[in-house]
Amino acid sequence: MNNKILVTYASRAGSTAGVAEAIGRALSEKGVQVDVLPMRDVKDLEPYRAVVAGSAIRGQKWLPEAMQFMRNYQPELSRKPFASFMVCITLSMANASQYLEGLKSWMSPVRDIVRPVSEGYFAGALDFSKLPFSLNVLAMRFVVLIGVWKQGDHRDWNAIRTWAENLRPLLTD
Repeated sequence: MNNKILVTYASRAGSTAGVAEAIGRALSEKGVQVDVLPMRDVKDLEPYRAVVAGSAIRGQKWLPEAMQFMRNYQPELSRKPFASFMVCITLSMANASQYLEGLKSWMSPVRDIVRPVSEGYFAGALDFSKLPFSLNVLAMRFVVLIGVWKQGDHRDWNAIRTWAENLRPLLTD
């Protein structure tokens, strides 16, 4: 069996793509062959021993294309080691740990399709220049204005690396 791992993601403004790339780097530094691809570019899971899939969160949900990926590949994903992660600006709040259990429910639709061997929860980056105007973005600007969230890159690269390094034996042994 091929030992290559696929790290795939759905991202809107690039924050989740950066997390996926960091996961791929951490795994490859541990001697694992890794492909890091956007979900829209994945055509076949046969070449992979395991899959790590992640999505940005919008409206307390994985992005629609990420959920479509999960539904499309459910049979293959259920036969391989599978891990999932989400990237959410809510996790950048100073008191984010008190919300983590609630945020884990946002992964339930993924768990309903395929049960992950591990789940990663990471803060993202908030850069309004990378987001198209919408009512949701306007609401996010208000939340920043009142001090709930802050603009900037809140990704914890050490936490991402540690999670990825701990994944290796779950995905390859």
